Amino acid sequence: MLWAIGYLQHHFSRWQLRRWSALVGRIAALEPELQALTDQQLKKRSLALRHRAKAGEPLARLLVEGFALVREAARRTINMRHFDVQMLGGIAMFHGYIVEMDTGEGKTLAATLPLYLYGLTGRGCHLATVNDYLARRDRQWMGPVYEALGLSVGVVETQMSRPQRREAYKCDITYGTAKEFGFDFLRDRLLLRRIAEGQTDLLGAMLGHRQAASEEPVQREAFFALVDEADSILIDEARTPLIISALPTEEQKVAVECYKWAASVAGQFTVEVDYQYDHEKRKAELTREGRQKVRQLPKPPVLDKVGMVNIYRYVEQAIMVAREYHRDRQYVVRDGEIVIVDEFTGRLAEGRKWREGIHQAVEAKEGVPVTIATGQAARITIQDFFLRYQKLAGMTGTAITAARELRKIYRCPVVRIPTNRPVIRVRLPTVVCGTSEARWAAVVEEVRQMHALGRPVLIGTRSIDKSEHLSRLLTEAGIEHRVLNAHKLAEEAEIVALAGQRGKVTVSTNMAGRGTDIRLGEGVAELGGLHVILTEMHDAARIDRQLSGRCGRQGDPGTYRQYLSLDDDLLLAGLGPKKAERLKAIGQTAQGPLDNYVRLFRKAQRIVERRHFRQRRALMYYEKQRKKMQRQMGQDPYLDTVDT
Repeated sequence: MLWAIGYLQHHFSRWQLRRWSALVGRIAALEPELQALTDQQLKKRSLALRHRAKAGEPLARLLVEGFALVREAARRTINMRHFDVQMLGGIAMFHGYIVEMDTGEGKTLAATLPLYLYGLTGRGCHLATVNDYLARRDRQWMGPVYEALGLSVGVVETQMSRPQRREAYKCDITYGTAKEFGFDFLRDRLLLRRIAEGQTDLLGAMLGHRQAASEEPVQREAFFALVDEADSILIDEARTPLIISALPTEEQKVAVECYKWAASVAGQFTVEVDYQYDHEKRKAELTREGRQKVRQLPKPPVLDKVGMVNIYRYVEQAIMVAREYHRDRQYVVRDGEIVIVDEFTGRLAEGRKWREGIHQAVEAKEGVPVTIATGQAARITIQDFFLRYQKLAGMTGTAITAARELRKIYRCPVVRIPTNRPVIRVRLPTVVCGTSEARWAAVVEEVRQMHALGRPVLIGTRSIDKSEHLSRLLTEAGIEHRVLNAHKLAEEAEIVALAGQRGKVTVSTNMAGRGTDIRLGEGVAELGGLHVILTEMHDAARIDRQLSGRCGRQGDPGTYRQYLSLDDDLLLAGLGPKKAERLKAIGQTAQGPLDNYVRLFRKAQRIVERRHFRQRRALMYYEKQRKKMQRQMGQDPYLDTVDT
């Protein structure tokens, strides 16, 4: 049945593309006429469309002329003309699709088309991306296109004040991150509740007290959202709800001491003796011997206020954190604070904290000041937030494999847009090594060979510590290179700009796989183009596709190869500790090729992907039930009942 549904969807999408291609021809037919207009006449033509849109004329009737205006404005202002495939992508996004466009096919420029058309209504359009850097860059880059057509454009960034945010949201088009859009929505809900409660203040009303401008909501009604890197935001980040904290309590201050004590003793507990560990659930459970050890260990007096059952939980959590949360992988320590590294983008997730005490347990483990775990005043999931919009669309380089989930949850079908030029990227045979040491040695040797040919090389790693380990090996081998990870945010644009130049070697985390474009230097295409090396499989195949897609953009030549080893973390996460230990033992003694083990890596990856999908589905079900219960009680489903 699923195969039949997929077959029908595939052929329906092809039929839609053929139908939309006729519109592309009509758009092209308007080019000579628009090119003859002055800049002022072009803007006047756009303002006429805006008047028709505000008068209630269906936007679909304005699509051909509107898209033709955007193409001409882009040609004049930023010297970029939309390809026909970008027009096709823009039409699909206007109709509520999530489009898959290969790396380098110009998603940023294609986004101007639906944003302009919906922006004509004056109701506000949001482009949600993955970080402030990309939001600011895209607003600066594409802003002149909208302004030439009489539309206003703004950007929301983390450090902005509420008055600045309000001005940005007043614009016809607003760039920002999904996180900032979501938090602004929650802050507005909290503010509206305070305003509603304050309406009973008759004395204040009699004295003429009015609400300060800074205490007004910043957002308008949710109208149209276009999600950049849609799979990353709508799927990968959907497992973590957005939460605004409430004020701390005295009990939570006592908990800080519990986190510190548990972290100090966690290393004294032995697996299979003092505790059992569930790798799939990432949960430690103390045995009878372990609980006895907890009771016997000396404790500070403040723990007398805490029940022994709760102390067991603190210890179990400290053990889990020691096993699963590693510095320069899941987080970095910066200025005495724990900053999360987003596992899917490789970038720092500023302002985010792990829930359920995990963040505090990590702080205690690293010996930095432990923040008080606060209650929640307001929360919303990514799914709920984007489903509030009347119109929703998205774009990414990797969506087809997640099409079923995107359609089921967000009601957005997925369509793949053809490339502007044929893809000639070549996948080289996967190499499986017995151990990590052998894998790193093989990677260094391949880099040496490519470097000798003058070809630029991009090496992708899963974490900061592994990128820096490989950097040390390359230095020992005498290979000059640059490293791009969360420690090098300020240098990101410069490093990416040079990564396609002759002889350049770049070691990167997932950062190089999102929102960047590596252009080939002079003479590099003749050498074979950019060569990409993937040093591990990621938890999601989409991330691997993103990284391999850095080469072979816009018809350029390029090659990529995947390296694996039988002691990789993915095998433990997907196949469990027993199978992983067996494979690790095989790898340490194996002789000859190990290519037949590739299927096990793919199996492990599929298992982890399904597990993450179940987590997202469970979160969505829980949120649905929670909201239903709060509505029955007459409460705002996005706000908690605690005093804020």
